[in-house]
Amino acid sequence: MSLTSTDIARIANLARLELTPPESERMLTQMNAFFNIVEQIRAVDTTGIEPLAHPVVVLSDFALRLRDDTVSETNQREANQRSAPAVEHGLFLVPKVIE
Repeated sequence: MSLTSTDIARIANLARLELTPPESERMLTQMNAFFNIVEQIRAVDTTGIEPLAHPVVVLSDFALRLRDDTVSETNQREANQRSAPAVEHGLFLVPKVIE
C-alpha cells in the first residue's frame, strides 16, 4: 500500500493540520516507509503458530504473577463527593462543554 500526496493532504485536513509542501513530502515518505514495514510483517508466514497470551511468558522461565481480583477498599463515594459543587444520583455534574 502506497500513499499519494492527495492522501496526505486529506489526512492532514481530517487532522486539522496545515502542512507546508516540504512537511507534506516528508510525511509522505515517512508514512510510506511505515506501511512498507507493515507489509513486510504481514508477509511472514505464521500458519501453525499459536498466538501468545503475553510475550514475557515465552521469553522467560516464569509465569506471570497476577494478584486475585478482590475488593481491597470500602466504597468511599460519598466521602469523595462531599467537596463536589454538584452531585446527582452518585455522579458528578459538570458544565456542558460541547455545544
